[in-house]
Amino acid sequence: MENMEEKHPNSIEISLKESKKISTVKRFLNIIKNGMFLFGLKNRLAKIGINIKPYYWVKEEVEKSEEPKIKGNVSEFTFRELSLDEMKLISKGIDNLSIENLMEDYENCQLCMGLEHKGEIAAYMFIGLNDLNFKGKIFHINGNEAYLYNMWTFHSFRGRNLAPYLRYKCYELLKDQGRDTKYSVTDYFNKSSIKFKNKLNSKNLQLYIYIDLFGKWKRHYLLKSYTDK
Repeated sequence: MENMEEKHPNSIEISLKESKKISTVKRFLNIIKNGMFLFGLKNRLAKIGINIKPYYWVKEEVEKSEEPKIKGNVSEFTFRELSLDEMKLISKGIDNLSIENLMEDYENCQLCMGLEHKGEIAAYMFIGLNDLNFKGKIFHINGNEAYLYNMWTFHSFRGRNLAPYLRYKCYELLKDQGRDTKYSVTDYFNKSSIKFKNKLNSKNLQLYIYIDLFGKWKRHYLLKSYTDK
C-alpha cells in the first residue's frame, strides 16, 4: 500500500463488473429484516427537506479485536484501494446511492478501501485523515487518528459478515501508518452499523442530534456524553 498521505490513485483501466441490482420489493424486505425501517423513513423525510438525524460520535476498537470470520472463502476476497472511476462504475444504477454524494465523499477523504470478489466489488468504505466536517460540525483529527466513513456492502454480498471484516482490515492498514485511534459517526437508527461496530469493540462517546429544516435552519445539539476517551 502506498503512503496514505498521497493523492488518490490515477484512473486505471477498469475490468470490474457493475454491481448486481435487486428488486424494490426485495430491498424493502431487507430493510425490515435488518431493523432499518426508521433509518429508511428518516432518509425519505430528508429528501423532502426535513432532516432530523440523531447520531453517535464513536471511538472504534477501544480494545484490540480479533479478525472477524466471514461466510465463504476469505481467500477469494482482495482488500485494495479503489479509484474514483471504479466507484462511479460500481455505484451506477443503485437507487439509494447518490453519485454526487459519492464523489464528494471521495474528494473529502484520503482513501477509499474495498473488498473485491471475482471482479466485483463486495463492499467499500472511506478513510479520512484530516478534520471531519460533518454537516457543519468539525471533529478534529490528530496525527495518530483517522475517521471511517460511509461503509457500504452491496446487496448481493450481505449476510456474509463483510462489514466488520473490511473494517478490521482498515484498522490494520491504519496501524501500519501509525494511526492507532479511529473514530466514526453512527446514525442512531442504523442498527446494522451499530451491530457490526459492536463486534469490533467500539464505544459511543457522545450522542448528538442534527436538525435541518428545508436547508434554512441547521443545528447540532449534544444530547448525552458517555465516559471519556
